[in-house]
Amino acid sequence: MEFLLGNPFSTPVGQCLEKATDGSLQSEDWTLNMEICDIINETEEGPKDAIRALKKRLNGNRNYREVMLALTVLETCVKNCGHRFHVLVANRDFIDSVLVKVISPKNSPPTIVQDKVLALIQAWADAFRSSPDLTGVVHAYEELKRKGVEFPMADLDALSPIHTPQRSVPEVDPAATMPKSQSQLRTSSSSYSAPQAPALSTAGPITANSEQIARLRSELDVVRGNTKVMSEMLTEMVPGQEDSSDLELLQELHRTCRAMQQRVVELISRVCNEEVTEELLHVNDDLNNVFLRYERFERYRSGRSAQNATNGVLSEVTEDNLIDLGPGSPAVVSPTVGSTAPPSSLSSQLAGLDLGTESVSGTLSSLQQCQPRDSFDVFAQSREAKPLGW
Repeated sequence: MEFLLGNPFSTPVGQCLEKATDGSLQSEDWTLNMEICDIINETEEGPKDAIRALKKRLNGNRNYREVMLALTVLETCVKNCGHRFHVLVANRDFIDSVLVKVISPKNSPPTIVQDKVLALIQAWADAFRSSPDLTGVVHAYEELKRKGVEFPMADLDALSPIHTPQRSVPEVDPAATMPKSQSQLRTSSSSYSAPQAPALSTAGPITANSEQIARLRSELDVVRGNTKVMSEMLTEMVPGQEDSSDLELLQELHRTCRAMQQRVVELISRVCNEEVTEELLHVNDDLNNVFLRYERFERYRSGRSAQNATNGVLSEVTEDNLIDLGPGSPAVVSPTVGSTAPPSSLSSQLAGLDLGTESVSGTLSSLQQCQPRDSFDVFAQSREAKPLGW
C-alpha cells in the first residue's frame, strides 16, 4: 500500500511530523506540533496524510523516544483539530492496529509508553462517547476494561478538554477555500488578542499524587523557560526596527504562553498543595508581567510605524517647498527618520531553543485526567501480572 501511496513522510504534514518525532530532539517542539495542526485543519488531505505518517512512526518502532514524541503529536492534534481528524483517530481499526499494537506485551514497551497510550484511549472514550460516529474508541476501551486492563489514574480529566487551547487559525472547510501557503498561514495567525479563559470546573479540589506533582513541576519549568525567552526578546528588540522573523517568533511565543496560562490558572483554583499553588502563582505573575511588556512593545511598535509614515509625508512636503523657495528664503530642514541599523536576527540566536518540552495544554492537562480479540486477552493478562508504574 505504501508503494502505491508513496512515502507518508513525503507529504507536507508528513515532513513536519517526521521532524517533530525525530528521536534526536531534546524536547517536544510545540511550534512544530501546532504547525502540523494547522496543515491538518487547512488542507483537504491533511487528516489522512497525518494518520499515515503517525502509523509509520508508531508501527513496529522500538525507538520509544520517537514513539512518545509521536503520541504527544497525536494528542495535540486531537485537541486542536476538528471532526475530520477525530473520525480517523477514533475508529476501531486505528485503535486496534496501531495503539493497542504499540503496547502489546510482545513488544515489551516501557511502562510510561503503556500508560500514555491507555490514558489517551480512556480520555477519547470519555470525550467521544456521545458522538455516534466516534464510538470505535469507546468500544475498544470497554473491551479492554472487560479483559481486566488497568488504566492509569484519571482524576484530573476535567482539566483536559479536547479543544484546547483556543486556536489562532480556525478550521475551515477545505472545499470552500484553496490551501494556503505556509507564509499565509503564519500571517493569518498574527492576532494579539488573548484567548478567553475557559470556564472553571465546578468539581471539588484535586489532591495530586507525588508522580503528578513531579510532572507538573517539570511542565512549570517549560513555562518559565518560554517566559524567559519572551522576556529576553522584548529586551533586545527595538519597536519599529525589529526583524520580521524575530517578530513572528515573538508573536508565536505570546500565543503559546497565553495557552499555557489557561492551564496554570485552572490548576491554581483546584490543586490542594500549598507549595505547588505558590509555584503556580509565581509562574502566573511572571506570565502577567511579560504580557504587560509585550502589550507595551506592541503599542510602541504601532506608534512608531504611524510616526514613520507621518514623517515620510512631511519629508516629501518639505522637499517640495525647498524647490519652490526663492534665493532669499531661509533654509528649511526636513525631518528625517533615524537610520539606525536593525539589530541582528534574534531568531538565529534562539534557533536552538524549543518553545516547549511537553504540550502544556496537553501534558499539564494530562495530569488530570487492535489486534484480533486474542491481543486484548494477552495484553490484559500482562497488565494483571505486572501493575503499571512510572
